Amino acid sequence: MTQIDMQQFLNGFTKLYPVWLVGTALLAFFWPPSMLWFSGQWIVWALSLSMLGMGLTLSPKDFQGILKMPGSVTLGFVCQYTVMPLIGWGIAKALQLEPGFAVGLILVASCPGGMASNMISFLARANLALSVVLTMVSTMMAFIATPLWTSALAGQYVPVDAVGLCLSTLQAVIAPIVIGVLCNWKFPKTVARVSPFGPAVAVLALSLITGGIVAASAPKIAENFGTLVLATFALHVIGFAIGYLVPRLLKYPEQVSRTVSIEVGMQNGGMAAMLAKLHFASQPLAAVPAVFSGVMQNILGGLLASWWHGRPTAESQATGDHA
Repeated sequence: MTQIDMQQFLNGFTKLYPVWLVGTALLAFFWPPSMLWFSGQWIVWALSLSMLGMGLTLSPKDFQGILKMPGSVTLGFVCQYTVMPLIGWGIAKALQLEPGFAVGLILVASCPGGMASNMISFLARANLALSVVLTMVSTMMAFIATPLWTSALAGQYVPVDAVGLCLSTLQAVIAPIVIGVLCNWKFPKTVARVSPFGPAVAVLALSLITGGIVAASAPKIAENFGTLVLATFALHVIGFAIGYLVPRLLKYPEQVSRTVSIEVGMQNGGMAAMLAKLHFASQPLAAVPAVFSGVMQNILGGLLASWWHGRPTAESQATGDHA
């Protein structure tokens, strides 16, 4: 297989992310023994590996993007870490979710933007550079924002170890990203050979995490399927909507509005699942909303991207983006 063939294979595999996610979830649901082995430290290492892959695609220069569009970055960051946690808490209250599901929904709503948001932004003719910067910034600040929001909102249901959440996020999320950035900076030629595998490895890792969680909670998922679908559907639809409307009301360009919408509406479900497994052992169902969130946001994000792709923005037309 030539290098071009390998790249095409990896790209095709990555683009089918929703298929692998749903497929693994279905396999685990109907045949739990097939995925029960993927639990505990496997989940932590899988998330760390996907975060390392993200870091390998970044360089110190990417951080300069923050300085080039400070207003858009600030707006996206504020929306990410105010709109979503409060929506998650509100839905948990409105649907009177049991503590495990409520904690899980609030946790996933308090996590940073998901890596799939970059691909969705590209397909939606949004501002890809801004999407990458927003994902990067929200992820790097997650060790502060996620524990704070989870403690404030989920703490109403169960005790929350905010310091433990912070340390776990630093170890499993921030550290691998920093290592990846440093490797890309110091060993660019070596990283250039392995970085194309990063997105495909992340897809595989997140699919396995999904399978492991579904397998461990299959009976409860069957019992609460409708409620979980409704809760995650509402979370992401409202997130996409508010993420779009706020920039538009503030007179930001269409491309920026689409980007903020996607970043706000899509969360890092893998991180939420990992933190739930590590820190809410007394609530074994806390990881389940992360799985439903991962599937739901990719379905809704894909539909939104298809809608927007057929409606080029003035900015995309000016840059010759007529794909």
